[in-house]
Amino acid sequence: MWRIKSLDAILATAEKKSLHRSLGPIQLTLLGIGAIIGTGIFVLTAAAAQKAGPGMMWSFIIAGAVCAVAALCYSELASMAPVSGSAYTYTYAVMGELLAWMVGWALILEYAVAASAVSVGWSGYVLGLIENALGFDWPDLLQAGPTWSMNGFIPSPDFSAGIINVPAIIVALSVTLLLMIGTTESARVNAILVAIKVAALTAFIVLTAPLIANSGDHFSPMAPNGWFGPAGTSGLGIVGAAASIFFAYVGFDAVSTAAEETKNPQRNVPIGLIGSLAICTVFYLLVAAGAIAAIGAQPVLGLDGSVVQPGSPGFTAACALAENASQLVCSNEALAHVLREINHPAVGNILGMAAMLALPSVILMMIFGQTRIFFVMARDGLLPESFAKVHPKWKTPYIVTAFTGIAVAIAGALFPVGQLADISNSGTLFAFFMVSLAVLILRVKEPNRKRPFKTPLVWIMAPLSAAGCAFLFWNLPHDAKMVLPIWGGIGLVIYLLYGVRKSHLGRGLIEVHETDPDAPPPPVPPIS
Repeated sequence: MWRIKSLDAILATAEKKSLHRSLGPIQLTLLGIGAIIGTGIFVLTAAAAQKAGPGMMWSFIIAGAVCAVAALCYSELASMAPVSGSAYTYTYAVMGELLAWMVGWALILEYAVAASAVSVGWSGYVLGLIENALGFDWPDLLQAGPTWSMNGFIPSPDFSAGIINVPAIIVALSVTLLLMIGTTESARVNAILVAIKVAALTAFIVLTAPLIANSGDHFSPMAPNGWFGPAGTSGLGIVGAAASIFFAYVGFDAVSTAAEETKNPQRNVPIGLIGSLAICTVFYLLVAAGAIAAIGAQPVLGLDGSVVQPGSPGFTAACALAENASQLVCSNEALAHVLREINHPAVGNILGMAAMLALPSVILMMIFGQTRIFFVMARDGLLPESFAKVHPKWKTPYIVTAFTGIAVAIAGALFPVGQLADISNSGTLFAFFMVSLAVLILRVKEPNRKRPFKTPLVWIMAPLSAAGCAFLFWNLPHDAKMVLPIWGGIGLVIYLLYGVRKSHLGRGLIEVHETDPDAPPPPVPPIS
């Protein structure tokens, strides 16, 4: 279980059964922006405001800082091993098969649940557009799934908000079909969607930024729930909001999963990772400041006067009150809602349409990343070989793409966006933590290996990344934190029943470079 697959063997495996390299630096950066800018800013702004109030500005900074140091660690490893698999592959090369499996299993939680969360976010915008622009009232029971709470280890649903989210199902399955057709086609569509998304956010900033100078009262109190939330609560306050809003940045991880399909990955992967993260951070801060300045961002209280989590039954009841109907925190389409409230209904509808068109690009990147994790795990024998089967015409792992898309649609149909985002973050933070350790271990074990990109001040940056990930995980809501060990336990059982016996590494099925001078000579057949 602790066997290690060397970087040389990983690169050789990729050469023997590789994906087509078709992505350049601009496409890769656009893929990063497409994955990062999405539900986090279009939808989770409302959830962050419920947790932190105007202090969500600090939440964006904290989450962005943790992502920045994690991105530097990712850049070094991705440039050294430009293959699919992301943190799973890096962990396999440094810390062994068992931990690699656990990281890969956590990445499944990250990507699939994140895609479901974005599907729900898309649903909120498309329903708002249908109701405000077309005047059609979509049935309440078909526009949201139930809200969930944990009764010990047993999830308990509350169907008062809805039964099933039909639009989330539609968009998840549509994006899945696009991804099955091909990577290059998906990247071209994504570039158009990114342009629409950036234009919409720019319009929002232009209309709300002038309000910042005269809106001091909207920024006070800055931290109504404090830095860590009221005593006896979890996942609230500025730090709790940072743990949730971390979801808004994690798309950069998907860039590294595209390394195997990138031309000149040693140069282009770091450009895509760091460039997309920097661009998105600026957008986030400007948009958040504009939303607060326009209509304020104070949290609503439960019917008993208590502080309530976004997405909880108590929060749903509070937002049902007429006096809270116009609050930012109660909107499922936060940015479009802000523009309508400041007398720009037409622009608000246009922004809603832009979100409706653009958010699928985030779903695309999340399912893309998920399928590539499945692909490389199957290529290593830890999952059934059929998961690594590539379509003869489309050149994509079509079986696992279809499987992932169906799972994403089911989760999007049944869970609210805030809870999905927090669950996704639990898997993400674990994977980022392991990458931070892998960089340091590899610096010690293989100091002379070529590193096209080196993490600057690695003995400061990598520990900061690991500590930051652990800190944010600790400040997630209790229910979200509980999902990771339960999910990890299920994964461990699957590994012990299947992966440990079927592993290519364990069975000695390891490819080597044909020109590798250290490769053992081929066996000599016996003389008959």
